[in-house]
Amino acid sequence: MAKISEVPKVSMMLWYDANGAEDAAKHYVKAFKDGRIVSTAHYPDSMPGAAGQVMTVAFEIGGAAFTALNAGPMFKPTEATSICVMCDDQKEVDFLWDHLAEGGSHSMCGWLKDRWGFSWQVTPRRLIELTTTGTPEQKSRAFAAMMQMGKLDIAKIESAAKG
Repeated sequence: MAKISEVPKVSMMLWYDANGAEDAAKHYVKAFKDGRIVSTAHYPDSMPGAAGQVMTVAFEIGGAAFTALNAGPMFKPTEATSICVMCDDQKEVDFLWDHLAEGGSHSMCGWLKDRWGFSWQVTPRRLIELTTTGTPEQKSRAFAAMMQMGKLDIAKIESAAKG
């Protein structure tokens, strides 16, 4: 159990319907080498929710802190908020694309939804380099190639940038 002084100043809270928080946290940490469950809290008798049921799961992935909250069906995740993962190579893109979307769905431009409805952007660092450096034409071609893809393909984006 983490000490309250060790809790990060800023973290992301993810709202789950029913009992998805624990399964989701375990799924996410499995995808990242540095992923870990930090703590799990259960509903006490004095709160809404079944006493003893998992209330929150604090976890870390990629150096970022998250808390998964089992809170009910009142709020749903939307694409207005997404979790962006910067990938070092195509192997990492491929693995995270498949793992995070397991039971969910793929979208365009490196976006996917996990089985709990949360949006992720699986983004190669190389894409950022190619769309922010070089000539305006190279940047435009790299961006245009990305816009045509579901899962991002670094080699194809590099090829497009070169012309």
